[in-house]
Amino acid sequence: MTSFGSRLAAAMDARGQLCVGIDPHEALLSSWGLPASASGVRDFGLRVVAAAAGRVGVVKPQVAFFERYGSAGFAALEEVIAAARAAELVVIADAKRGDIGSTMDGYAQAWLAAGSPLESDAVTVSPYLGPDSLRGTVATAVREEKGVFVLAATSNPEATGLQSAELTVVDAERGQSVADWVARRAGAVNSSAAVGEDRLGPVGFVVGATVDRPELGLSDEALRRAPILAPGFGAQGARLAGILGMFGALAPQVLASASRSILGAGPDGIVAAIDSHNTELQDALHA
Repeated sequence: MTSFGSRLAAAMDARGQLCVGIDPHEALLSSWGLPASASGVRDFGLRVVAAAAGRVGVVKPQVAFFERYGSAGFAALEEVIAAARAAELVVIADAKRGDIGSTMDGYAQAWLAAGSPLESDAVTVSPYLGPDSLRGTVATAVREEKGVFVLAATSNPEATGLQSAELTVVDAERGQSVADWVARRAGAVNSSAAVGEDRLGPVGFVVGATVDRPELGLSDEALRRAPILAPGFGAQGARLAGILGMFGALAPQVLASASRSILGAGPDGIVAAIDSHNTELQDALHA
């Protein structure tokens, strides 16, 4: 297996930078004619995978919408993830796990270890027990040639107060924000010898397309060589056509994530919705 960074870069080069979310909200299940059950989310997820395969390089199942159905929901998620990986899609499990010590190591094994029933290519994680709480997870990711996406600048407005707060910890620079500190510490491995010549490292960051990065104090340098997962396109208001204005020189590292604006097209319209989103994004990136 090749490293996560090289696999992700190859997928982005071949299929573009659109990431299709697999978010089986109950209202979407109903509009697709599916039951609000484990079998419903299974069928929904498999249909999205079939539509995405060959059109995009990356999908992102939202774990919560499967987890709500208990063990049967997790079994459905396992099947959706396996189908997506068999279709050569890069799978980012949107689980947002965050803990310390052996508990966090357990999460890392669940989502990143080879042979795990939930094995994905990457998982989203929370750094708010301290960036060093992710050290074991990052080590697992490097060893397993997988990736992690760390919450850095999320799109929910109430997070701004926390993520833009000025740090007073010993190793922080004067005036450094929480978001920038998290990115620099968690992303340090991206510049290490372990990453070699890969264009992208194993540690990415979630940076909302609707956030003001300068307001949060999140610098371009802190995101160097990091894949950027950017939610907020489509239903949340950000336009794919504006990606260069939002991310500037970082735009080639961005996975533009869209869910409801694609899934809302229904089972008969999802292929056309994926294609139209991809066209808008490609036109913007190559204008």
